[in-house]
Amino acid sequence: MSHVNIGKLYPGPYKAMLEFSAQAAAAGVDAGLSPLLVELVKVRASQLNGCAFCLRMHCADAVKHGETADRLAVIAGWWESQYFTPEEQAALQIAERVTQIGDHGRLADRGVDVEGVLTEQQIAAVTWLAVVINSWNRIAISSHYPVAP
Repeated sequence: MSHVNIGKLYPGPYKAMLEFSAQAAAAGVDAGLSPLLVELVKVRASQLNGCAFCLRMHCADAVKHGETADRLAVIAGWWESQYFTPEEQAALQIAERVTQIGDHGRLADRGVDVEGVLTEQQIAAVTWLAVVINSWNRIAISSHYPVAP
């Protein structure tokens, strides 16, 4: 794949993406999602997609919202730990479902009752946030955003 920065060559869709992202963030605020939970969704989707640029950004943002190194270290296996609240677990389950949407028959059942933990508004907001970060992951990966120490 070439190293074309799609946002620089066509800024219109990039600006629309920024607005899309802002609208999804506003839905998260309206639904009462904590800023940390929002960052965890972004981190988990970015892990699954292998987006180093977004991982670096959203791990740093999570830390700014009080995230710990311990929890970041185990988020890839969140369902095997006792680190995450029921709300965070439900959001992480949604992030995985949206990110791996083509793998419905192979998605692991993590035993999380998403509908029993989150409201409909929260489910919708988390889903929008997952859609947005998956889009950003694809933009960053396909544009080969640099990630250096």
